[in-house]
Amino acid sequence: MRNLTMFRRAFHYLLVYPLMMGALLLPLTATAAMGPSDEEAEPEKGPHGGRVLRDGDFAIELAIFETGVPPEFRVWTTSNGQPVSSAAVDLRVRLTRLGDVVDDIGFRVEEDYLRGDTVIYEPHSFVVTVTAEYEGETFRWQYDNLEGRTRIADSVADAMAIATETAAGATLHQTIRVYGKLTLPPGATRQIQARFDGVIKTMPVSLGDRVKQGQLLATIESNESLKAFQILAPMDGVISQQFASPGEMSAGRTLLEITRTDNLVAELAVYPMDRLRVKAGAPVTLTFNGLDQARTSMISGSRIGVRDDQARLFLAEISNADGVLSEGLFVTGDIEVDSFAVPLAVKRSGLQGFRDFTVVYVKVGEDYEVRMLELGREAGPWVEVLGGLEPGARYVTENSYVIKADIEKSGASHDH
Repeated sequence: MRNLTMFRRAFHYLLVYPLMMGALLLPLTATAAMGPSDEEAEPEKGPHGGRVLRDGDFAIELAIFETGVPPEFRVWTTSNGQPVSSAAVDLRVRLTRLGDVVDDIGFRVEEDYLRGDTVIYEPHSFVVTVTAEYEGETFRWQYDNLEGRTRIADSVADAMAIATETAAGATLHQTIRVYGKLTLPPGATRQIQARFDGVIKTMPVSLGDRVKQGQLLATIESNESLKAFQILAPMDGVISQQFASPGEMSAGRTLLEITRTDNLVAELAVYPMDRLRVKAGAPVTLTFNGLDQARTSMISGSRIGVRDDQARLFLAEISNADGVLSEGLFVTGDIEVDSFAVPLAVKRSGLQGFRDFTVVYVKVGEDYEVRMLELGREAGPWVEVLGGLEPGARYVTENSYVIKADIEKSGASHDH
């Protein structure tokens, strides 16, 4: 159902909004930054697959090499079309990332090329500034190498209901989902009988009535003394069964049954694979068939045996003071089996796929850009982040598919 809802929203965004909000959507299309625009010429490529930068007779080929090693820059130099000794060139590269984060890269000679001394981490999205000194001359180039980035005006982001939060630590609660039903706790039902046999003279209560402790339930005229005595309610509850009426003989039988309904017990079936993970006192969130509101409780114990399907019934008491719940109601429980704090986590709702990565989109000003994540443990709405995102970064938590759709529409590429 959630996937269907997201699909409908995406469809609405891609087809309806361009018609209704054409003027507002212009910034999305016009400023999406994924590589050279259709009007720009393709950059010249060298024999090693890198980008060629020229200034007169001097040229360098700058490539990101990532075969068998973490991504790094490698540079080949030529003059008048002929290879130049790498030792004769002093080269520096500066990468300016979104948010004015700068990576300064130095180079050392290796074989017939210059090798960068810094790993080029993802995303490979930055403004590249290259400075080279050769035979007393200084050469400088600058170009955009942008991917996974787009710009969306804040007014448009608000219209698209794009929500963001600050990445920070979180406490993750791992749960298992179980199913069961509501039952009455021990001692919830009392059967009412007359102490002495006789004629039932009055019975001012009937089936379904709520009664209070001490309230009159019946008046009996004793067969032996011919005197009337009263039967009073031993507790608060509901008349759940009525077996007699005024004018009848009590005859040693049960006259009424009172049931307390202010507390119920959820019997939750836990199967062998999870049984050892469930402990007494574990928090549990309960949802009920046909009811929207969830309630919280904790595991108070379990039945001794197991059912035919090998499930063991764990118990969770729950207040029913409002009388909304009923015995026999089906219940779903999420039992907490572990809880741990992590230095950094993101909401699962913000995750998207980008190339072979799982990503979130960070927001800087009105720019949005992918961050490739290394993920750890998952629990509820949270996923632990082991790498790829800095604490304090603002990232998209809701409707991140809008960002993804706009980036893909602009023609994403991973071109170095």
